Amino acid sequence: MSKQSIESIRVFALGGLGEIGKNMYVVETEEDILIVDAGLMFPEDDMLGVDVVIPDISYLVQNKERVRGIVVTHGHEDHIGALAYVLRKIHVPVYGTKLTLGLVEDHLKEKGLRKKADLRLVHGESRITVGQFPIHFFRTTHSIPDSVGVSIETPQGLIVHTGDFKFDQTPVDGRYTDIDKLNRIGKRGVLCLLSDSTNAERPGNSPSETSTGEGIKEVFEEADGRIVLTTFASNVHRVQQVIDAAVREQRKVAVVGQSMSKVIEIARELDYLHCPDDIFIKTSSVKDYKPEQIAILCTGSQGEPMSALAQMAKGAHRELTIEDGDTVVIAANPIPGNEKSVSRLIDFLYQLGADVIYGQENVHATGHASQDELMLMLNLLQPDYFIPVHGEFRMQQAHAELAETTGVAADNIFLLDKGEVVEFTKAKAKRAGKVPSGNVLIDGLGVGDVGNIVLRDRRLLSEDGILVVVVTLNKKTSGIVSGPDIISRGFVYVRESEELLEEAKTKVKTTLEKALSDNVKEWSTLKSNIRDVLSRFLYEKTKRRPMILPIIMEV
Repeated sequence: MSKQSIESIRVFALGGLGEIGKNMYVVETEEDILIVDAGLMFPEDDMLGVDVVIPDISYLVQNKERVRGIVVTHGHEDHIGALAYVLRKIHVPVYGTKLTLGLVEDHLKEKGLRKKADLRLVHGESRITVGQFPIHFFRTTHSIPDSVGVSIETPQGLIVHTGDFKFDQTPVDGRYTDIDKLNRIGKRGVLCLLSDSTNAERPGNSPSETSTGEGIKEVFEEADGRIVLTTFASNVHRVQQVIDAAVREQRKVAVVGQSMSKVIEIARELDYLHCPDDIFIKTSSVKDYKPEQIAILCTGSQGEPMSALAQMAKGAHRELTIEDGDTVVIAANPIPGNEKSVSRLIDFLYQLGADVIYGQENVHATGHASQDELMLMLNLLQPDYFIPVHGEFRMQQAHAELAETTGVAADNIFLLDKGEVVEFTKAKAKRAGKVPSGNVLIDGLGVGDVGNIVLRDRRLLSEDGILVVVVTLNKKTSGIVSGPDIISRGFVYVRESEELLEEAKTKVKTTLEKALSDNVKEWSTLKSNIRDVLSRFLYEKTKRRPMILPIIMEV
């Protein structure tokens, strides 16, 4: 690929900037588009009823004839969770490591897409060509095995994406971030680095995952009753440590939660998780053992209301409940935005008499690099240009400041928002406008059919409720045959507000009669008149603004 063949290279993100999750990064030339990661994000508090959020890929769909492939750096949901939705519209190969593809395959099976998908295996030493892009992979250490970063060759220099990483000196599986290869990449010259910013505000080094094994071991040695431990389902190393501690203390392990069960099944099948066959028992068999013989491994570390731990705490699980004397270990930190739900869950667990262990580094270690490690990555690669990715804006800003201290020129650091493009021409970078970007909301089977208007209606319904006004008109005489009847849901309790609702009916009747006498027969106008008069009246009386839904019928 000669320098003359491609005049410019564009780099941008469709997700993963100004937010935690939804990672999707794009390298584009006139002929080829390469995608790195395709993740989802869990909904924010104001996204009522929404299941998950994925990136807006309308730009990629418009240019799908140029999309050559998707490289996934590891198997976390915020990096692979949107693949099923992307592959429905863009049929391209997906490149990933063994465990990553194992998890991807499971996702695609659920959506009925596995047979159509072109999954291609790579590893930390792989060299492949996607379109016109030669790509080298390098091994990284993260909170899930088999994670990699990517080095993409372009005519103007290397573009490196670290993926999620940390420099763990004692990794559980003995697989270190490949410093030697990073050093070699740096010596070749890096045009632009995209690097994980999640822990850019945290000084020092991130603790080793091995340290959590000691903490979990202590919990298992000291607990007298049942142990209930929740962590991210994908943290295979943490699951391994729990199983090792259970074997040592002769406890049986019951797994609760569909995602946890699936990851364990896949990790065992692919030889990433090692345990005796008889260590696991069914949840229905827990009652057959003494409390000190049981460990329960479950989902729910983020306080999700429908998770296994939350259901057990509420007494809503079919077979298990949290009991007085249980030791509950939350071996994960809250993702930004989940602090309130986790705090509520912890409070509730204490009320049930459980001993709760949470927020302690001896039972949880982050999978992301802290400041000293981020600076080590910058020093190893010595990029000409730097784009901090994967984090909220304050994290990107903190990472940018670290880059300056390692010698990256301030003018060569780009703090971007989703869709903002950095264009490289003759190895010089500049901002070059925006591509369409944003959120696509998934609700049940609906993809993108819930937008701002629907969310606004849901917020109104949740705040002030709804009033349905039903009236029947005579088609010939244009007179009122029956009604108006008013049905209240979430606005006022009808039996205690009869006077208010009777007055409201009178207002509606008067308004309709006046409009009909003025020969107004358009239903849209009649409905608008009903909404206006009721809205003013109810706000005056209650200072609330319920959604008003007029229904007019003719006989």
